[in-house]
Amino acid sequence: MTTDVVHQFIAYLLTEKRVSQNTFAAYRRDIQQFMFFIKQHNLEIKELTAKDIKLFLKYLKDISLSARSMSRKISSLKTFYGYVERYHNWPNLSNELTFPKLEKRLPSYLTEQEIEHLLKVAAADNSDQAVRNKVMLYLLYVSGMRISELINLHLSDIHFDTGFIAVSGKGGKGRMIPVPESMLTMLKKYLDTVYHNFVYKKIKKRATDYLFPVSYAGKVKAITRQAFWGILKAIWKKTGNPKSISPHKLRHSLATHMLKNGANLRSLQLLLGHENVSTVQIYTHIETSYLRSVYDKKHPRS
Repeated sequence: MTTDVVHQFIAYLLTEKRVSQNTFAAYRRDIQQFMFFIKQHNLEIKELTAKDIKLFLKYLKDISLSARSMSRKISSLKTFYGYVERYHNWPNLSNELTFPKLEKRLPSYLTEQEIEHLLKVAAADNSDQAVRNKVMLYLLYVSGMRISELINLHLSDIHFDTGFIAVSGKGGKGRMIPVPESMLTMLKKYLDTVYHNFVYKKIKKRATDYLFPVSYAGKVKAITRQAFWGILKAIWKKTGNPKSISPHKLRHSLATHMLKNGANLRSLQLLLGHENVSTVQIYTHIETSYLRSVYDKKHPRS
């Protein structure tokens, strides 16, 4: 019975809830850990009480789990119990659970000069793979996409006539992202020159319609997140910059740069694909600190 419910919940996450792959993996891992804890304590899931749930959370706290990780575990439990309450008519034992207070962390980002240096280094190599990597890097920054959105782009998603790219975001929610004319020109050149070397076999038949393909075990597929992360790190290392780098940091960088240059939060929300404008309000802290530094440097009475 327990196994059936867990399997049904996992299927629900993918089919109805339509969570992202990262969220799916995290929730599945959290609930499996919860089930293992229940089994270790000879408990039956249908006979659990709110006290037992709190005992599980105490166990997590005792193994020094961070507040952020605890928060995710609680979110997983609330989602699971919301599911079994709705579809199996079980009592929702997670109603009394409260999230730990999280310390607000400002997003880490690169300066516009650091971005320029990164892109310049990426453009130095003219091999087919380097050209593909450069286009990915440019597009990731100028669009503010998530890396998962970028690697899953198809040829049909690029609308050269309107200058927009169709993106399938978290939970399958789509949005249209405008890109600069220079980016469209770069994409056209990429498609007209090196793209065919990745997607056509000897029989001249196109093997995929992914925008950024790579060959794995003799098959042409979309490049993976991990592969691009490795590419980004290798390019970043050539800049000599000691800061850390990640695909998400490029997203934070674009958001910060746009806000500094006058973009409003609502526009930023639509571009980044956040459901709530409050999600992007974190960038106002960065923008305020930037304004403070400009004020101190430029004001005649400072």
